[in-house]
Amino acid sequence: MTATMGARANEPPAALAASGGLNAVTITFDDFYHAHFRSVTTQLCAYTGDLGHAQDLTQEAFCRALARWDRLVRYDDPVAWVRRVAWNLARSRWRRLRTARDHLMRQRRVEAEVDGPTPDRVAIDAALAKLPANHRRAVILHYLADLSVNQIALQEGVAEGTVKSWLHRGRTALAGLLDENTEGVSDV
Repeated sequence: MTATMGARANEPPAALAASGGLNAVTITFDDFYHAHFRSVTTQLCAYTGDLGHAQDLTQEAFCRALARWDRLVRYDDPVAWVRRVAWNLARSRWRRLRTARDHLMRQRRVEAEVDGPTPDRVAIDAALAKLPANHRRAVILHYLADLSVNQIALQEGVAEGTVKSWLHRGRTALAGLLDENTEGVSDV
């Protein structure tokens, strides 16, 4: 593989342009690459809709061509071989993506549709949000987490009497808050 200093990317080399074809003059892989990379990339970009991915596919096709360059240079149209490889890589990607999507769809559990919160639940959540933090924690731990007064006291690092006071004040405040919103709310 030889590199030419004056050649610009994506332009056919002077020897190739003057001769009118690939077989008239044996060209280097670098010249071949510079002459055809842009056109193959453009075609794949139109197919995939993603320039970066098209460049990656084209690069992979040219890497495979480099490994076989001694045989490929003797073909009538080596760029057709590179183009075919690049298109096959693009199609393989689509197949892999489709297969992966189908597999994921089969593995996905069908979850039962869950109804939204009831008006009662919304009212309770709103009332709990208005309680002082200590009272709210005590009510939630006692009634929703089923912890005893003793367990709450140990967790919070306070006396049992304090927890009883928080529960009493929390229940009283909740009763008042929920009485304001009794319209459309059933017993909880």
